Formats: sequence, C-alpha cells, structure tokens
Amino acid sequence: MTLAGGGRTVAERAAAGKELRKRVPRSSQAVWEPPRQRIGPVDLIEAQGRHRVPWLVPVRHARMSVSPFTYFRGAALPMAQDLSFTPACGLRAQICGDAHLLNFGIYASPERELLFDVNDFDETHVGPWEWDVKRLAASFAVSAAESGFDAAQTDKVTQAVARAYREATHEFAGMRYMDVWYTSLRVEDYLPRLQGAIKKTATRTVGKARKRTNLQALEKLTEIQDGRRRFRADPPVLIPLRDLGDHLEVRTADEAVRDIEASFESYQSSLEDGRAALLRRFVSVDFALKVVGVGSVGTRCYVLYLEGRDAGDPLFIQVKEAQRSVLEEYLPAGRFRHQGRRVVEGQRLMQAASDIFLGWTTGPTGLHFYCRQLRDMKGSIDTGVHDPARLALYAELCGVALARAHARSGDSVATAAYLGSGETFDKAIAEFSAAYREQNTSDYAEFMDAIASGRLACEQPVT
Repeated sequence: MTLAGGGRTVAERAAAGKELRKRVPRSSQAVWEPPRQRIGPVDLIEAQGRHRVPWLVPVRHARMSVSPFTYFRGAALPMAQDLSFTPACGLRAQICGDAHLLNFGIYASPERELLFDVNDFDETHVGPWEWDVKRLAASFAVSAAESGFDAAQTDKVTQAVARAYREATHEFAGMRYMDVWYTSLRVEDYLPRLQGAIKKTATRTVGKARKRTNLQALEKLTEIQDGRRRFRADPPVLIPLRDLGDHLEVRTADEAVRDIEASFESYQSSLEDGRAALLRRFVSVDFALKVVGVGSVGTRCYVLYLEGRDAGDPLFIQVKEAQRSVLEEYLPAGRFRHQGRRVVEGQRLMQAASDIFLGWTTGPTGLHFYCRQLRDMKGSIDTGVHDPARLALYAELCGVALARAHARSGDSVATAAYLGSGETFDKAIAEFSAAYREQNTSDYAEFMDAIASGRLACEQPVT
C-alpha cells in the first residue's frame, strides 16, 4: 500500500482529499454510538490478560482502577474496537495506536537536544489517522473532567487538539518531503514563547527531564551489595534477577543469564554497526524485571544494568515485550512478523529522532522484545492540571506533534484538503470526545464492578 502521494500531482491529491468529504463528511467524525456487536470492555481486558504474566495482571488492574483516566490509559484495546466502528476518510499513515496525552513528552535526541514528540509505540500500525486524533482528544476530555472543567472549557481543550492538528497538517502539506523529515519540535524553541505560570511549569518539567539520566537511574535503582552495585529489590515494581525465581520461564538463574546474553547478542545485530560497537564496550552487571506504565503491565519488561569505563559510567537498557498491536484485530496485518521490529520501525518512522540503542530481539521462549535506553532525559507533564489555558496549550502542542509524526508517512496534501480551513472538523472532534468521555465513564464503572465481584483480580482493595 502506498501511504503518501502515489505519483499524483499536488493538485490531484488536494482534489481527491476534498472529494472525500462527500463520502465521509467532516461533521460525521463527531459520531459515537456503541453498536450492538460491541464486545464489552471487561471481556476484552480479561482476554488480553490471558497473554500476560499471570501474577502481574492484578497489578495492571490495580493501576487501571485508580481513576477513569488511568482506566482510559490501559483501555487501548477496547477503544481500538470502538474506533473501528467510527467513520474514517480512507487516508492512512503510520499511526501511534495509543495516542493519549501521557504518551507525548520530552526526550533527548542523539545530538542531546530536548525534543517534544510522541514517545510510546507499543501499538503502532498503519491505520486511519483519525484514530490517533480521536484517542488523543478523548484523553484530554477525560483528563479535563477529572480536573473539574465544565463542558465549555473541555470543548476548548479538545478543539485545540483538532485545530492544531489541522493547521499543522496544512503547514506540512506545503513543505518538501525532506523538510518535513527534518522538522522537530525543539523545547528550546517553545520555552521563550511561554509566559507566567505556564512558563514556570514548563521550565520545571524541562529541568527534571535533564536530570533523568543513567546516573540518576544508578542512584535510584541500584545499591551496593557485597562491595558491588546491584539492582535494589522493590517488588512488584523492581525485582532483581536473584529474586525472580519461578517468575522466570527458566529453571535456574544461570540459565536466565545465558538466555539474556543470547538475546542481547541478537539485539545488537538489529543496531547500526557503529552503535553496536559502542554497546559492546559496556559490560553486563545485573538484570531485573521492572513494571512500567499502566496498559503495559503484565507484558514482560526487563532492565539490564551495564558499566562502561568504570562504575561511574552506567547504562540501563530496557527490554520490553512486544505483543501484537491492539489495532491488528481491526486492520490488515502489518509488514513485520516480528512485533519488536514493528515497534522499532514504527518509532523510527514517526519520531523526529530516536534512541541510538533502539532495536529488537527474540527471547529464549520465542517472545518478541524491543530494546532502548531506560532513561534519556525523558519527561512528561503533571496530569493534575487545573488550569484550562495550560491544558489547552499542551493540547495544541500534542496536536502539532501528532500531525508531524503522521506527515512523515501519510499524504498531508490530501489530508489537509479533507480537513479544510474552517472549524467543522475541530467541532466534530470535540463532540466525539465528549461522547466518548461518557463511554469511558460507563466502561470504567463496569470495570470496577468486575473487580468488586471478583471477576477481575486486583492487587489491592480499591477504595
């Protein structure tokens, strides 16, 4: 499938994009009504748990149970099903698949510049660009409701997502492909534009991100044991190799080490030669299971501690299981059979710059993994934002970042023509987001009932 122009002229692509409005009116993007054939969210979440580490599934449910927003974060599969019932104009791109507001943030480029971009690609797949826009806008609607915003304030925030996406898509449609590819959202370009409390918050977030390095991870995740640094035990969040026992799918710790080393060799072959050579200069010291996120909990996620020239030169590599994208149930199969490679190639396509150690490997039991640095100046906003203006500004930034990510593979000319220059699409997305916020509230209540009844195991009592 050709994602971009397909050999047509710019005028032809623009005309084709505008023509799509007749088949899929922009106002129809507002529609959300659960169909009769909709599979219940608890059924989907329960089925998803069967493919995860059994003793971690209750941890996942506990994290999802905290609020409607944490439930939304973990409910990418139920929403993927719901998005498959919604109108889409037929234009496709490499999409994130889980584009909620916390899957955007700050990270360091290989040149050590701080960039703002999409930063989670576990569900990436070729699909309708609308699905990303709708999940992103709906995440803001859910977050705004938790912050106590009224309907008018929430609509302004969700319209800000759509408007920023639409206007940025128009801008990218007028650019040469190479210029689009080299475009990035540099933090240093945005900070001077901010004022007052918003600027203070952003500056504080950037400061924290700059401190999130391998050296900080060394202090936070390790301790001295018998004269050597090892991962500290903090179950169930961090479980060192020495304590994993029956949780590993091998019989002994020695076997685990051999399997890890074999997987690590395979991982290096997925890197560029120069980066693999750099990685080989580091020596493996320790290994642990590390629980991260909300939706990812239950997939196997490990962290490897390595040392370079000495103990003051640490490197932490995250090794995260990659399962089938939640979108694959509702879209044609993708190019890559290896799910780790699917994640890596999708990230490389969508991000302005990616981690130099981003690669993939196959585990000893045939599971697929992708690897990257655990921390590389990563940062995200505080979701407890009670200022509508601040949240709307962040919504705009996410909308621009998403449009840039889609423009690297999709047809921005046709998409921009479909979107148009008015507010029709923006208002439709705000209406969809309000309706889906109510759906999420209902689904969350059903999820909590399943925990209360004992159908879904939960790590701790929910109050």
